This record gives sequence, structure tokens and C-alpha cells, in this order.
Amino acid sequence: MADYRTINAGVGARSAEIDAGLRAHMNKVYGTMSIGVLLTALVAWAVGSNDALLSIFNDPITLRPTILGWIAMFAPLGMVFAFGAAINRLSAAGAQLFFYAFAALFGLSISYIFAAFTGVSIAQTFLVTAISFAGLSLVGYTTKKDLSGMGAFLTMGLIGIIVASIVNLFLHSGMLYFAINVFGVLIFAGLTAWDTQKIKTDYIAHAHAMDEEWLGKSAVMGALSLYLDFINLFMFLLRFLGNRE
Repeated sequence: MADYRTINAGVGARSAEIDAGLRAHMNKVYGTMSIGVLLTALVAWAVGSNDALLSIFNDPITLRPTILGWIAMFAPLGMVFAFGAAINRLSAAGAQLFFYAFAALFGLSISYIFAAFTGVSIAQTFLVTAISFAGLSLVGYTTKKDLSGMGAFLTMGLIGIIVASIVNLFLHSGMLYFAINVFGVLIFAGLTAWDTQKIKTDYIAHAHAMDEEWLGKSAVMGALSLYLDFINLFMFLLRFLGNRE
């Protein structure tokens, strides 16, 4: 009996240790993501509220991207692929620095919103996004339902949105634009819950190893996933809720 009590006590202590580690890990993920979002907002505001800076990347009248604007728009996508390829060679600190550089560049790519939409509507949409994101992420963290099956479906939907967005650059279809935004909100809402659960399950699966370097990189990768969910959810909602200048 004593042996069973000892084993149960050991299991309970290990479970409590993993729970505490998971909370610390998620706090680091959300903290890193929040700094990234704040950095994006600051860069976007600094460039978007300065006509001289904004004109370097967008036409002052039409707000269409200049050559540098197109580069700034697609550079974050290239950085995401580069990040995935280089993550094994980077240290945890290097990965975090890379993420912050990415967040700053993303802010540059969306700086035009401060010329296209009113500041009040941007702030209101940001608040709606933050509340929605928090609720969706909480669902992903607490639900007992396995959301892994959603991953392939959401990824296919995301690819579809990217393709449709590129096509609509040439078609300028209002109906397609509306459909892209509707599906964009739904897909990134689903991805927020799915990514949160994936970050949690990945930590639990690797918790026994307690590899600090892996934990540091994993926190940054998790922050990147949730950051992309938040920013894209915000951008799609802004097209619905934002009041244009």
C-alpha cells in the first residue's frame, strides 16, 4: 500500500509540475505575442500617420503600393518561410529577435490603414479583435474536444483565401472581396482556437524532456502562430467595421 501511495504521490507531483510549467509556457507565448502586436501597432502608426514616410510605400492619392510597398507587403511572407527553415539553427534568443523584426516589418506593410481608416474605427476594431481573440484562445485552451482534425480544413481554406486575394488584385470584384473577408474572419477564428490547443498539446508531449532550448524556441513559434491569427483577424474585421477616411 505504501508503494502505491508513493507512486501516486510521485505521479501527482509530476502532474502538478507539468501544469505549472504549462502555465509558465503559455504566459511566455502570450507575452511574446503581445510585444509583437504592440511593436506592429507602433510601427504602423509611426509610418501611417506621417505623410512623407507613407508616400514612400503607398501612393498618396490611391494608397496603392509603390515598388517598395510591394516589397514591404510580401517580405513578411518570405520571413515566415525563412523562419521555419532556420529555426533549428537559431538560438531561443535569436528566434525571439527574428520574431520582433518580423513584427516590425509587418507593421510597415499595413501602415496604410492609418490613412485609409479613421483612428477611432481602428481602435474599436482592435478592441473587438482582442476580445474575440481572448475568447477563442480560451476555448482552444480549455476544450476537451480534439481540434486537430480542423487543421487540414483550415489550412486549405487559408490557401484558398490567399489565391482568391491574388486573383482579386486583377478582377477587383466587390462580391469576391466580401466573400474573402467573411471566410477570412471564420478561418482565423478557427485557427486561433486550433493553434492554442496545438501549443498546449505540444508542450505536454515534450514536457518530460524539459529541454530549455526547445521550450524557448517553441514559445516563440507559438507566439508567431497566435500573432498571425490576431493580426489577420484584425485586418479582416477592419474591412467590415472600419470607417474609411
